[in-house]
Amino acid sequence: MSQRWHKSKLFNKSNKIKVTVLSNYFPLKTLGDPLRGLRQRILRLFSLALILLTVCTACAPPPAVARDRSFPEMSLEFLGEYQLPKMNFEGAPVGGLSGITYDPKGISAVNSKAYRFYALSDDPSENGEARFYSLRLDITSSDAANIRLKKVAVEGVTSLKKADGETFSWGSINPEGIALSPRNSVFVANEGVTHAGIPPFVGEFDLKTGKLRGQLPIPKRYIPDASDEKQQQGVVENLGFESLTIDPETFSPGGLDPFRLFAATEAPLMQDLDPEQASKLRLLHYVIVDKTPQLVSENLYNLDQVPLTVLNGLTELVTVGSGQILSLERSFGLSGYSARIYQVALGAATDTSRIQSFKGPVTMVEPVKKKLLLDLSELGIPLYNLEGMTLGPQLPDGSKSVVLVSDDNFDEAQKTQFLLFSLKGQG
Repeated sequence: MSQRWHKSKLFNKSNKIKVTVLSNYFPLKTLGDPLRGLRQRILRLFSLALILLTVCTACAPPPAVARDRSFPEMSLEFLGEYQLPKMNFEGAPVGGLSGITYDPKGISAVNSKAYRFYALSDDPSENGEARFYSLRLDITSSDAANIRLKKVAVEGVTSLKKADGETFSWGSINPEGIALSPRNSVFVANEGVTHAGIPPFVGEFDLKTGKLRGQLPIPKRYIPDASDEKQQQGVVENLGFESLTIDPETFSPGGLDPFRLFAATEAPLMQDLDPEQASKLRLLHYVIVDKTPQLVSENLYNLDQVPLTVLNGLTELVTVGSGQILSLERSFGLSGYSARIYQVALGAATDTSRIQSFKGPVTMVEPVKKKLLLDLSELGIPLYNLEGMTLGPQLPDGSKSVVLVSDDNFDEAQKTQFLLFSLKGQG
């Protein structure tokens, strides 16, 4: 008697069970085989038992899954897009919109469906002065079932200026993130210009004049120790501070009370680059108290890896209340741009401010928790270089709006794309 493995693939739609059966093969002639009937009865009984086992498994209730209380139920509903036409405004091209923030005080008195946002250009004073724009977003809201983004218009522009009132010279700044503060100012994240020896910073600029009021303390580990291939520490060229958000729950009239600010790098620091997995980012948590901002903590943020990409990074953070943050991860590969939005919880994360390097296995460190909220590739529309994200006004159905914007890189072939979402269940 010879024996062989016979693989019978039985798939249950609920549990995807794969069963491998060991059966016997008897190379005997059909006629004159006294055991033939017995073998057939045994095989029929075995097959019946196998079918019953599969059916019972399908009927069994799924195992109970413990709910992760770190993440309250949230959902994002896509409401539409608007593509800003190529244009010039006050002598400079409107483009490179890398950050966006909502001004709840800027609602038009004439039309309550028009809302004001500020969008930061990442122009390093090459196509015009480093600047941010005042935008008007018109949202149709005749009924809750047909909310959409009707139009985006540029209403004004403000040049960023140094503390002495002078504008930034060409190549001396690389602005990427913007957040409106409760004290008539915006905070701007600057990646720095490593090859020119210009360090990264997060600065506070006056909302009206654009003049620099001050800067947040940046730990030494973020400052490049060289401007060439000898660099061993600090942000990597063009991959420094990109994400910036201020917790709206800490806003107070006039900004007299302390408020919380979060910033993060787009990619790992030079000392954190790991050949095995270049995904370990650092997220900073500040408390802004009058003129003495304090760095409270730092946490490890693990960037998801996307196969077949040449560009992958964390481009935005947005605080949405109740200790929850949304993060935007953008990638570019063979199929073009893609992006994903995650829920992020910092509550149980380890303070990593004393860890000099994340190379190799990181033990005894709890990173921030993440949960995928939406893969934007599922929207069924072409995506562009999405880098900015912010909470917007409350929508007619009571939900909060979320607005995303793309950086067109001042390229004629790319678009400045605005996406509108409804965020439900936050808090």
